[in-house]
Amino acid sequence: MQTTSIFNCAYESRTELMKRLVVFFSLLIALSPNFARAEDITIAAAADLNFAFKELIPQYEQATGAHVKLSLGSSGNFFAQIQHGAPFDLYFSAAISYPQKLEEAGLTVPGSLYRYAVGRIVLWARHDSPLDVTQGLPILRQPSIRKIAIANPKHAPYGRAAVAAMERFKTYDEAKDRLVLGENVSQAAQFVESGAADIGIIALSLALAPAMKDKGTYWEIPPEAHPPIEQGAVILKSSRHEESAKRFLEFMKSRQGQVIMTRYGFAVPESQ
Repeated sequence: MQTTSIFNCAYESRTELMKRLVVFFSLLIALSPNFARAEDITIAAAADLNFAFKELIPQYEQATGAHVKLSLGSSGNFFAQIQHGAPFDLYFSAAISYPQKLEEAGLTVPGSLYRYAVGRIVLWARHDSPLDVTQGLPILRQPSIRKIAIANPKHAPYGRAAVAAMERFKTYDEAKDRLVLGENVSQAAQFVESGAADIGIIALSLALAPAMKDKGTYWEIPPEAHPPIEQGAVILKSSRHEESAKRFLEFMKSRQGQVIMTRYGFAVPESQ
């Protein structure tokens, strides 16, 4: 009986020691900067970034171990949501004016405003369409075109650029009653891709995306036909993960990030 008691005591001591070692090394790993898990961040991004960010974000996550939650939509709608306290860490707008207004209102991290790209617009139609988009915007005068898709110009910068380009080519008055408005430029592209619209004015970044480039043809609208689509990003002051947001923005500015953006037709700071 005495031998058994001594054995049990020794066993319990070893077990307690192992438990303490496990706790010790767990704390060591948690406190070590090399092992600490990067904080997750939430990004509100303009719809024209859909495919570019779905390529860029996995590369960032692989490099950092972080996780990014991406919300895509119209820049104007996100602007309104952020003003009312929407819990985003980063805001990527298709119009730099929106983050500038947030900066003026004191809702951003000072010095974080970044002009990350200049967007471009194109006239796009499906491959099975009889329309020749290389004729440019004058083709919109054709009565056979029943529906023309663009983003809603009330809150989507790409929609405003589309209207300005049509006005420049003097086709807006003939086209305006046939316009189908998408909530954002990505939805406008979906209208044409699905056949709900005959033709559309969409972002070049969407026309170049793998999901769309083999389904249609496009004609690039001259940049001088509309105000430049200057796109801006900012870290929000309400962010609870400011350092992680800064890391994502730095990745966006890196060579790796800019190569991806250029591939989708954006003019990035180095090439502007």
